[in-house]
This record gives sequence, C-alpha cells and structure tokens, in this order.
Amino acid sequence: MTMFTEEQARAICAKAVSMSKADDCTAQLSGSVTGNIRFARNGVSTSGIVDTADLAVEVAFGKRSGVATINQFDDASLERVVRRAEELARLAPENPEYMPPIGKQAYRASDTFSPATAAITPDYRAQVAAASITPCKAGKLVAAGYLEDGQSFVAFANNKGNSGYQRSTGLDYTCTVRTEDGRGSGWVGHNVQDASSFDAGTDIRTAMRKASASVDAKAIEPGKYTVILEPAAAAGLISFMMNFFDARSADEGRSFLSKKGGGNKIGEQVFGPQVDIATDPWAPGAAVLPWDNGSYLPRQKMPIITGGKVQNLEYSRYWAQKQGKQPVAGPGNLLMAGGTKSTAELVRTTERGILVSRTWYIRMVDPQTVLLTGLTRDGTFYIENGEIKYPIKNLRFNESPVIMLNNIDELGKPVRVAGDESSLVMVLPPMRLRDFTFTSLSDAV
Repeated sequence: MTMFTEEQARAICAKAVSMSKADDCTAQLSGSVTGNIRFARNGVSTSGIVDTADLAVEVAFGKRSGVATINQFDDASLERVVRRAEELARLAPENPEYMPPIGKQAYRASDTFSPATAAITPDYRAQVAAASITPCKAGKLVAAGYLEDGQSFVAFANNKGNSGYQRSTGLDYTCTVRTEDGRGSGWVGHNVQDASSFDAGTDIRTAMRKASASVDAKAIEPGKYTVILEPAAAAGLISFMMNFFDARSADEGRSFLSKKGGGNKIGEQVFGPQVDIATDPWAPGAAVLPWDNGSYLPRQKMPIITGGKVQNLEYSRYWAQKQGKQPVAGPGNLLMAGGTKSTAELVRTTERGILVSRTWYIRMVDPQTVLLTGLTRDGTFYIENGEIKYPIKNLRFNESPVIMLNNIDELGKPVRVAGDESSLVMVLPPMRLRDFTFTSLSDAV
C-alpha cells in the first residue's frame, strides 16, 4: 500500500532534502492506488489495481539542474537518488531561465478527498459493470465502457522552507452503447471526486436512448447551423483554447491573445458578453490542489474571463520576473457560468438546429485563431420546432472556440464534464450557438 500518511511523506521529503549538497533542492513524493474495470461486447474484459509511489529529487548548482527518481525510500536509496540528481546537475548545461525554488508559502487545503471513493472495492466495480451491461443486454444493445477510480497523495519539500501535502480521489466512468447492427451509437460519461454522487444505472439509460435513436441517420448538407453542444461536446474545444491563456505565448506573438505591436489582450473584449470563466481551487464538487504541481505557486480563486473580457493569464515565475509582473499559477479547474436550463430545455426552445452529443479527434488548424477541426460522434440529431426530428450522419467541423464563444445564443446549467483529454477539471454548461461551421459528412457512427 503506497498511500503514505502526511507525517510519513513529509519525513521522507525532508530527509532527502537534508542529504543534498546542492545550492537548491526540491523533493516530491507522490503515490496512488488506482482500480479499474473494462467491459466490451456486454462482458467484462479486464480489471485490476495499480499501486505505485515514487520520489523525484531536483537539485541545482547555480543554473545547472538535474532530476532523478526512485521508488524505494530507505536511507540508502534516498542517498542514492540525491547523489544521482547532483551528478546529472553537474553535467547539465546552464539553463538561462532556471528559477530557484520558492520560499515558504501558506497553502489553504482544498476538499479533494472523498472517503467513499477511497473505499471502492472490486465488488463495487463489478456492480458498475453489471449496471451498465444488464439493461443493454435486455434492450438488445451492446455496451463497452471503462471505470477508473483512485486515491492519491502528493508531498513536497525544498531547502527554502516550503512544503506541502494533500490527498485526492477521483472516479471517471465512460460507456459507449451501440445497436447490435452497429448503426446506432450513444455515449455517457461521468467524472466525480465523490463516488456517492455516481449512479451507473441512471447514466446508462442516456447512452441507451441515444444509441436507439441514432439508427438510420440522414445526411444533411454541410454549412453553418445553429447547434446545441452538450458539455462533453464543448469540452474538447474549450480546453484547446485554454492552452493559449499563457502570458508568455501572448506577449511573444504566438497566441490569439497577442496584441498587434506587442503585449497581450488582458482587459480587452475577446468573447461575447455572456462568457464568464473563472478558476477556484476550492469550488465545491470541483476542488483541485491548492498549488501548481510544477512551480508550487499557490493557486488562487480568480476570474479568467468576465463579460467576455480577458482578466488574467498564467505568468510563470521566469516570465513574471522578466516582465515585471507578479507570477500567476496555472488553473487546475475551469468553471464556466451559465443559466438554469438543461440540454433538453434548450432543445425545446430551438426552432431549427443540430444537437451534438460529443466531439472527438480534434486537431489544431491555426494557432493564431485557434481554428480547430474535428468530428461529431455518438448521437447527432436534427432539431425542428423544439423537437428532435431525426438522427443525422456525423459531420466534420472547422470552428474556432473564440468565434464560437462570440456566437452564443443561450447557455444552460453547468455540470462537471467527463471524457475530456485535458487535465483540467471542467464545469461547463450546454450551449446553443449560432453559425457553427460544418464542412463535410462522415460515415462513422
């Protein structure tokens, strides 16, 4: 079992730091216990538990730094990993952008740990698989999905007096349901910190309805349409955009947030007035570590976009020093404000449009405008007079989330999003958008 207590973890980090003869030293100990179960074709295919822990030691002599890792924690092993990091540092070239470890910080703990999630057993995972498979078998549908749950900890210390420790838990569930002939597909995802708020039996019905309803999809002409993006469909586009909320890339002219003539667009109207996005490490149901896991800068509750105006960008310690600014940690979560309506209620007030359940295979076309291309999948439907009229074939889109967020017609109730590749915890609303650009049809289901 590699879940070290706070006392144990801090002691290991402090001991490693004390052994170093370098100018700077930071030791980070992290570990996790992760369980999973995978099912496909209405049967369980794999399950298991992964238990791991390792210590990373970074040292520096002047601007020469080195890192070494180890997964043994006796005194001899700690000595060995520290000496190895020092050897590597002496061999390394100078890094002109190297920043020494930060001094002592006051971190406010965030509610990232759930006893219910940490207590999950193999029996629980089997029950989730059964709750997904059994109704699909009864409905002559085919389920394939994956559940992963885990608990983790991270502890660190440096020779400037700074240190921290925190435990976290998480559960991620996704399931794709297909018709037996493969002509219909539906998907559902759920991502939570507290397993007591998750019910696979409820979730699976969403995927089943979409799979059954998406059979015999019709082709429509590509073009610009009003769309309703479910939160999972919007997540991939917005997370791509957030990669550019870095002051350095903007100041150096490599971002859509770059200003002509130099500088960035902090304070400028870049999005529609309905767009409010913030980060808050202590957000109920979406809490994250109170420090940035690379720089150990304290995270803050702060607005990123307010009324469509850019409020804050991430400033690394190096770039902040160079620009004469205060460093700003990267966000661990992304909270977008919305309204009160569900996706179904947005559909009922839509005269004509397309409902997109999910997007995938998203790739960058133009970084300067964040123009992206990707495909819809797992249930795409045509809306007419407030009703789902019929399923449509999947479509390729070419769209920028920047333009997309300037074409908002209405936002629904935000929910925590699952199934996105980003490491950000995201809480997003369903959104009805004008003039979303589809460029071609796809025969994929």
